[in-house]
Amino acid sequence: MTSELTVQKFAAWMHAFADDVVANEALLTDLDRQIGDADHGGNMVRGMKAVAELDAADFANARDYAKKAAMTLIGKVGGAAGPLYGTLLLRLAAALPDDGPIDHAGWSAALHAGVDGVRDRGKASAGDKTMLDALLPAVEAFDANPDDAWAAAAAAADAGRAATVPMVAHKGRASYLGERSAGVADPGATSSTLLVQAAARTLA
Repeated sequence: MTSELTVQKFAAWMHAFADDVVANEALLTDLDRQIGDADHGGNMVRGMKAVAELDAADFANARDYAKKAAMTLIGKVGGAAGPLYGTLLLRLAAALPDDGPIDHAGWSAALHAGVDGVRDRGKASAGDKTMLDALLPAVEAFDANPDDAWAAAAAAADAGRAATVPMVAHKGRASYLGERSAGVADPGATSSTLLVQAAARTLA
């Protein structure tokens, strides 16, 4: 799997993610209403709309665009989501090669760097009912399916999101609910699934 890495292509990924976040704002808000602060939908919409307003022509390469998108999310998205998504993109950007051909190994390295950043920032692990429960299986599936990596990652992220429904939260505000946090999909895992699905549509 080899594709072209350009600022325009990375921006297309972010635009697709923004569209999906807007379309799913009510879902993200409702999930967060049940086990959080009821603000994940609105926060993500505000942040991704700001990212979508960035002009790709203003950036020399995908790495610079991704860094600006990261800082925009950190500045615009409230709660934990801003720093977590910002860290994801900052670490991913730092691991990206120069614009041009990027192979499966190149994307894998960048994805691992981004997800490791989320793990470091949030101090969470698989099974804690967080966005990592979508991102970790997505990266594993990406690595295991080099011929159809993005589609495999998107399917694995969605399965990981679904798997958060019966989980009891051990991190974040949902953890305050204890056993009552079970029965609802994690909002962060849900928005993270949208991120990976958008990548499958635009980067494959």
